[in-house]
This record gives sequence, structure tokens and C-alpha cells, in this order.
Amino acid sequence: MRKKSFVLSSPAQIIKNIQTEISRLSPAYFALPMANGIISVAAEMSGFERFARLLFDFNLIAFWVLTLMFLLRIFFYYPEFRKDFVTGPISPGFLTIVAGINVVGYQFLLFDDNFAAASALLITGVLLWCVLIYSLFTIIIIKRQKDPLNRGINGIWLLIVVATESVSVLGTELTGYISFPKQITLFISLTVFLVGCMLYIILITLIFYRLAFFRMRAADLAPAYWINMGAVAIITLAGTALVRNAGEWGFLESITGFLNGFTLLFWATGSWWIPLLIMLGIWRFVFQKTKIIYKSSAWGMVFPLGMYTVCTYRLAEATGIGFLNSIPEFFVYIAVFAWCITTLGMILYWIGLFKNRISVSEVQVPENH
Repeated sequence: MRKKSFVLSSPAQIIKNIQTEISRLSPAYFALPMANGIISVAAEMSGFERFARLLFDFNLIAFWVLTLMFLLRIFFYYPEFRKDFVTGPISPGFLTIVAGINVVGYQFLLFDDNFAAASALLITGVLLWCVLIYSLFTIIIIKRQKDPLNRGINGIWLLIVVATESVSVLGTELTGYISFPKQITLFISLTVFLVGCMLYIILITLIFYRLAFFRMRAADLAPAYWINMGAVAIITLAGTALVRNAGEWGFLESITGFLNGFTLLFWATGSWWIPLLIMLGIWRFVFQKTKIIYKSSAWGMVFPLGMYTVCTYRLAEATGIGFLNSIPEFFVYIAVFAWCITTLGMILYWIGLFKNRISVSEVQVPENH
């Protein structure tokens, strides 16, 4: 009878498999520390301190491993890196680096009160944000051969908003702990927050136009479309951070009412997206029978779920709408479940790099008489 056997790859084969993974490493893979980080924050706010701390430690490892892999890709596989950087539907994924850095910085504040590490990460994130945002938009604008709208834009473009708002969030939380006056820090954070809001309105209009007026295949509805919700969730978090720090600057305090209303608007928009995204997922996997396999883009769904949990906690705190707390108290379980499934898929995928493909061999097995 037939028996499946799993054969451990040779060291040379394992190294070759890892080199292949590095050469084709997704620019958006920093969605992994983004997701790990925000899930740990959600768990901490929900009272799961041990799990949250464990996830923080795991995220630091993941963050530095990914950093090393990205550097190796730039050094050894620069043509592949450059191709991704100038490809419109892919290039915004590089902004996960900025968001991932700032999420880790946010974790350092929450878990260790490590203002020095958080400040260093903020400075790094701001510098990378400036380089990436203006480089990507310049390339997109001057590119001669441009993709049509239905192939050129997707949910991953909203990482532009996520990265922008992550700068605002961490900058606001570090007010008074960095070598800038509080008023300047809050002014910059407020300005970046408003820029992110403007970018979301522009980009989501184009994305919704694509969804509504171009044919969508099941493969097109990748998990990245969950960033439709995740982007407004982090806008909400940035807005609530400004409201909570309004007492540090008179002007900010004077527009607290505007900030509360504006922030609630974006939270409501994110809440509206959730049922639609669930229905589209059901259509994709149940009716279109799309095979569920692990891809790095899956973290693009986990992050929004965790961010919605955190931002709703903060919104309830900032506005005093106490009954909103019941939403993240339930939603955190959905977010953690999604994280567990995605992490399991990632572990199994990377284990596969150390094995040969499943081989089916003819093995004689004695029969019991």
C-alpha cells in the first residue's frame, strides 16, 4: 500500500530554500510585526497580560529577523528589490516597514515604559516615511507606462494611510518625552493625522470605484482589502491619542470637539466595512471555493482586526461613551483567533522549507490475518 513519507532536506537544500524565500520576500511582510504588535496591545488592554507580554517578546524576534532578511534581499537580490519598488500594485507594501517600526515603538511604551527605544524607533520611522512616501509617489507620477485602474490599485495602497497615521500615534504618545517642545510635537502629530485622513478619502474613493465598476475575481479580493477597515481604525487611534493629550496644548484643546466628531466619523466608517468584508470573504472561499493557503498577505487581515479592537477601547476612553467597551471585549477574541490561525499557517509554511516535498513511495506493509 501507499505510504506518505516526509524526508528532511539536506543542509544545502535548506539553504537554497531560504535564499529563494529571501529573493522573493514580499515588500509587505512587515505586516507581521504590525499584526503581532497590535494583537499584543489588544490583549494587554483586554486583561491578558501574560499572553500580551509573550507576544511582545515574540514580535521583537520577528521584527529583527525580518529586518535582517530585508537587508539581505537588498544586498544580494537588488534587481528583485528594485522591481518591487517601482511596481505600482506592490510598492506601497514597503510602507509596512514604517508602520511595523512604529507599532514596535508603541509596544515599548506600553510594556516597558522604554521612551528611549520608542523615540529611536519614531525617528527611524519618520525618516523612512519621508523617503518612501515621496519616492513612491514620484515614481508613480513620472512612470511612463501606467497600469489601468483595475490592475493598478488595490487595498495595499491604504498602507500609505496606515504608515502616516502610525507616525502620528507614536509621536503623540511620546509628547514630552522627546527633545521637542510639546506644542511642536503635537502640531506635527496633528498635521500628520490630518494628512492621513485626506489620503484615506482620496484612496478609498479610487478603491471603491474599482470594487464597484470593474469585474472582481475571487483572487483579486485578497486579505489586503481588510486594510479598507484597518486604515480607518488607525485613524481612529491617532485621533483618540490627540484627544487624550489635548490638555498639553491650548489650541488642541480648543478643537477637541472637532477631533471627537471627526474621529467618530472614521470609526463608524470602519465599522461599516466589517460586514461587507465578511460577506466578500464568504463569497470568495465558500461560493468560489478559493483554496485557503498561507501567504504573507494574510497578516493584512489580522492587523485590522487587532487595530479595530484597540481603537475602540481608546475611543470609548476618549469620548466617555462607556458602552463601546463591550465591542472590543468581544472583538478581541476574533482578532486573537485570526492571529492564531495565521501564525499556525506561517509555522507550517516555514517548516516546509526544511522538508522535501511530500513523497509517495510504495511500501510493503504486512497485513494482519
